[in-house]
Order: sequence, then C-alpha cells, then structure tokens
Amino acid sequence: MSMINVSLFSQVLKLIDRDIKKKIVITHNSDKHNKGINSWTHLVFILFMHLANANSNRDISNGLRSATGNLSHLGIYKAPSKSSMSYINAHRSFEIFKDLYFAMLNKYEPSLQRRRKYAATLKRQIFIMDASVIPLSLDLFDWATFRTKKGAIKLHAVLDYDTALPSYAVITEGKTHNSIGC
Repeated sequence: MSMINVSLFSQVLKLIDRDIKKKIVITHNSDKHNKGINSWTHLVFILFMHLANANSNRDISNGLRSATGNLSHLGIYKAPSKSSMSYINAHRSFEIFKDLYFAMLNKYEPSLQRRRKYAATLKRQIFIMDASVIPLSLDLFDWATFRTKKGAIKLHAVLDYDTALPSYAVITEGKTHNSIGC
C-alpha cells in the first residue's frame, strides 16, 4: 500500500467507534491472553487483508511492515508476525467482530432501526427474495449457455428484512426460474 492508501485506510479506521469496540472487547473478554495482539490490532490486520487483497499472513505481515512509519496512524505500533497472527486467528472468537459489525451497522444505518420497529409490529420475520441474471461471455464460459449467443448465471438471494443482510444465496444456470433457486 502506498502512503495515500495508508492515509485512506487510517481514515476508514477512524469511522470505527472505539468506545463501542471497547465495550464489546470487555463483554467478550477478548484481550485476555492476547499474546501481544490486542483486538484492535487484530481488526486492523483483518481489514488490511481485505482491502489490500492479501492472501496469506505473510502478505499481511509484510504489507504492514512496509508501512512501519505509518502504523501509529492506524492505532498500532508494531506489525504482528505471521505466527502471532496465525495463533490469534485460531484462538480469538469471531463473535467480537460480528458484534462490532452490527453495532457499526446500527450506528451508520439509522433506517435499519425504523425497519426493525416496523418488522416488530408485524410479529413475524420478513424475507425478501430476488434473483439477478449475471451476463457472462460464452467465449470464456462455454458452460454458461443462456441464449444462443449469450451466457449467464443467475444469483438467487433471500434477504432478511430486519437486518438488510442476505440469509441465503445460490447460483444457478441463467435459464433457471426465479422462484426455483430460492
């Protein structure tokens, strides 16, 4: 990552409410026995992995080490080693990151609260089904025949209205009827 990307990355990290994160960490007691990698550092290297398209702990460790002068802007002071990252990935529960995600979703998506109140008045869970055709080139994907000269697959998804998140998704041939995939 270049200097500009690290600055953008630090700006993204500033959107995470540290007070909310701290409460979640206390609730899960996730920084006990942390082997030098607290939950914030763990979150930073997970987000770095996704945004930098890193495929291994080595890529993450090397990428963070290359930004050594800028790590303080990310809220960490030392790039974790590959073995430390591997250990902490195996021993820290994903639940803190799930809870942090939903806490941030509630904070930054106020309409979600309105939807939840509306859904609560219905006294049942609401699901929304949708299917979308994704066009593909028959030259590259000869197995994806849709029409004589077009290729496609179809993504069928079921969304939970309450959380605005998919609860089920399946990919089928492009010719499949919308209701069959779900």
